[in-house]
Amino acid sequence: MILAKAVRVLTGIAALACGSAAGAGPPYITDDPDPTELGHWEIYNFADFGVDQGNLLGSTGLDLNYGPLAGVQLTATLPLAIDTRSRPHVASGEVELGLKYRFVHDATSGVSIAIFPRVFLPTGPGGGRASLLLPVWAGIERGKWTLFGGGGYRLRSGRGARNSAIAAIALTRAVSQRLVAGMEIAHEGGDSAGVRGTTTIDAGSIVTLSKHWSLLLSGGPVREDGSGRLTAHLYAALGLNF
Repeated sequence: MILAKAVRVLTGIAALACGSAAGAGPPYITDDPDPTELGHWEIYNFADFGVDQGNLLGSTGLDLNYGPLAGVQLTATLPLAIDTRSRPHVASGEVELGLKYRFVHDATSGVSIAIFPRVFLPTGPGGGRASLLLPVWAGIERGKWTLFGGGGYRLRSGRGARNSAIAAIALTRAVSQRLVAGMEIAHEGGDSAGVRGTTTIDAGSIVTLSKHWSLLLSGGPVREDGSGRLTAHLYAALGLNF
């Protein structure tokens, strides 16, 4: 919880409330406890890539969020996986299904806490096995500043797969009515034996284009644990809120 709040101050108000100056989630790896508003949709047409020596490895697609009940958000991410390394290809990606439930929301203190379990379902041949992410996200708002973050555990199935912990924190500031900027630090352990964990430092922004449309951007270095090897992370999305 403390880590989550620290990041909220450090990184970004950004994505799940793409029609307003406050919010979090996309374009950050760090999520926040605030669900999509009751009866509203948040849809992101995104591209999310790692960059290694000019090669891209990641996905592009749609991130769909809906608020069916107060304090509850349903999420579905429908991606295409893209890999431009030795054998460039595009394939169906890992579908994500999730439910965010905010069980603490104190308007006076600005503190909120939520759980956001998500299941990851490989769809293509050789795409691996299903996995489950069980995180807790917390946040606090103070004027133009928002601090959010948290962590959890990802459970993986399949031979050679390894469960891993995640932790992230972000801090954002509403620079103007149309711009929210922030930074984050996120860490996740390796997903299989012999694969090292990584730490990502991202700078991000959410630009409100109109009542319903926003542009979300983030990027920064990714450091491999142990070796110190550096790559990069890039994220861009066009957000629709209605």
